[in-house]
Amino acid sequence: MQYKKYIFIFLFLSFLVSRAQSEPKAEPYWSNTKVMDLKVKVYDEINKRFIEDAEISVNSFITSKSDSQGIYRVKGRVHDELVVRHPDFATVYHVIDSDKDIKVVIKKISKTKNSFFASAKKRESNYSQLIDSAKFYQYKDIDKSLSFIENLLESEQSKQRHANTYKVLADIYLHWKQYDIAISNYRISLRINEKVETLLQLAKAQYLAKEYDDSEETYNDLKTKSLSSYERVQVFQGLADVFLSKKEFEKAKNNYEKGLEIAEEKSIKEEIPDLNAKIANIYAKEGNLSKANTAINKTLEQASELDEEPSLKVQQEVADFYNETEQYDNEIKLRKEILENVDKNARNNVKRKRESIKTEEDEIEEPKDSLTSQKMNYKIGNAYVLKENYDEAINYLEKSIKEADKKEDFEVKKHATRKLSEVYATVGSYVKALRTYRDFVEVVDTLYLKKEQEIYQIQRLSKKIAENQSRIAILEKDKELSESKLSVAYKDKELTVERNIRQQIIIYSLLLGLVLMSLLSYYSHRANQKQKLANNLLALKSMRSQMNPHFIFNALNSVNSFIAVNDERNANRYLSEFSVLMRSVLENSDEDFIPFTKEIELLELYVKLEHNRFQDKFEYKIDVDESIDLDDYKIPPMLLQPYIENAIWHGLRYKKEKGNLSISIQNETADSIKIVIQDNGIGRKKSMEMKTKNQLKQKSKGMSTIKNRIAILNDMYQDKVAVQISDVLEDGSGTKVEVTLKK
Repeated sequence: MQYKKYIFIFLFLSFLVSRAQSEPKAEPYWSNTKVMDLKVKVYDEINKRFIEDAEISVNSFITSKSDSQGIYRVKGRVHDELVVRHPDFATVYHVIDSDKDIKVVIKKISKTKNSFFASAKKRESNYSQLIDSAKFYQYKDIDKSLSFIENLLESEQSKQRHANTYKVLADIYLHWKQYDIAISNYRISLRINEKVETLLQLAKAQYLAKEYDDSEETYNDLKTKSLSSYERVQVFQGLADVFLSKKEFEKAKNNYEKGLEIAEEKSIKEEIPDLNAKIANIYAKEGNLSKANTAINKTLEQASELDEEPSLKVQQEVADFYNETEQYDNEIKLRKEILENVDKNARNNVKRKRESIKTEEDEIEEPKDSLTSQKMNYKIGNAYVLKENYDEAINYLEKSIKEADKKEDFEVKKHATRKLSEVYATVGSYVKALRTYRDFVEVVDTLYLKKEQEIYQIQRLSKKIAENQSRIAILEKDKELSESKLSVAYKDKELTVERNIRQQIIIYSLLLGLVLMSLLSYYSHRANQKQKLANNLLALKSMRSQMNPHFIFNALNSVNSFIAVNDERNANRYLSEFSVLMRSVLENSDEDFIPFTKEIELLELYVKLEHNRFQDKFEYKIDVDESIDLDDYKIPPMLLQPYIENAIWHGLRYKKEKGNLSISIQNETADSIKIVIQDNGIGRKKSMEMKTKNQLKQKSKGMSTIKNRIAILNDMYQDKVAVQISDVLEDGSGTKVEVTLKK
């Protein structure tokens, strides 16, 4: 059973292996993705319109022109990253997920302050025209191109557009190989508004200016930014170029490989062959020819998937690789294919130009590093020379000279003529060699004159550039000065606003503090009043407690006097009436005020008791005005008793003849009554003179206590009681006490 089991597993595994081998090898992701023609619209949601001057890019494909309906037409594949750039909004990244039309909605547009839509649209149109003109003349006439930039810098622009203007200016200088000025303007653009595409151009300019350390630093800074896949490939490729120039091959290879990995993953096929070619070049420099050839063969396969122009560029790089690695047969074969395609393109261009009406806009200067038939023929001839196949070499070198002469390419003609002269000398054709050498000298002379003219033109160009840059620098300084003044004005305004705010805060704080202090004072006063009231009540209670023993003491003296004369009957009667009085007094001892009728009853009882004792000393009369409604009035208990007691004990008691005591209660005003206690006794002055020494030592507290009671009561109840004491007669005899009591 075990044996059969192992046989079954072996057969099953064999089936899987054969199945895997029979399946076709999967094509790389970048090679089998269909390129689509896509329509893109950029919609401004704020102003409800389509934006017609944005820059749309998919990998290396870039367009900034839309049709009358605002549609941009681009080429791309599924999973490619579409990037939308514009000076007035942040860069937008969109991943293509189908062949459907793409609508990019912009929700935030930056505008100049105090502008409105119509003027903003007009400025946008002017800006677009000027910037497009500057870009068009960038390759043809730097003077014209810079004049448009000057117009832009003189005009009012948003911060983003101002930065973009300086970026375009730097691009112009970069094209004309004025790297130091380009770097300076890229930095100005970045100071105004930092953008990824500007940083990429700065890093490239620094590399071309051979400022490798600065370029490396800029590329490393870009790694920290938000980048599209294509931009990430550019960063790694640029960083690798820097390391390659610094002969740090391992670092260069690592960065090329990182860029290649992203390009393959994200289907950026136009960059893949170029990266592979550069990796192959590094392998060749390291002496690893096997890996170099593997990479270069892969590059040729990948180049066949590209459009014609990028494909030819990659093939040329491969041909250069073959030349450097002495693979001359491969070089010749590949360069002949390139030459065939170049000739075919040239014929097509001639045909197209004949069929079309040529305008100034169509006449775009061909880049100097483009592929030309004279250059290809020269390189093929040179390869044959290195192979020592001199017949073929002579054939292609002569073709190169002929083409170069026709196109006035004196540089290629010079090299081809010199090489042809050397070949003739090598094969022993000295006459031809001499004649060709003379041609070479003539070409050199012509080229020398041309170089002199170019040097003169370059000097003129440099002077123009310096003048233009100087004017632009002055414009920038003026703008900075204006912005500085504006900034100072804004700061002054902000400081004024801040100062006003601070003043308001201080005022509100003071008001709040005042309110809090008022509340604090109010609650403190209220607490003090409560405390004062409590103190006053306590003082009144204390004074009443002092009055009661004083009264009782005087009453007991009266009882004592009856007992001393053995008047038991009167003593008993006095004690009986005194107990009634004491009961009433003690009942009212806790009250601040009692009904006035009750006070009169107590006074009548007290005067009656004193009259019983001093019947031979005084007569009394209590008179109450019947018109007074006594129920409307209240009086502090035992307030009048001390005055009556003083009148009897200190005025009437010492009088030789019988005196009179009158107590009258009369209306004073509608809200007050007057109580008058009057006697015809010896008077206050004489009473003081008759006091014994012992009596003088003991201060009477009755009058001082009643005086303090009245003061406290008036403080608590707003002057409810008023007391006035006076002598009745001019000789000081008799005493009159007037007590005014309010309702």
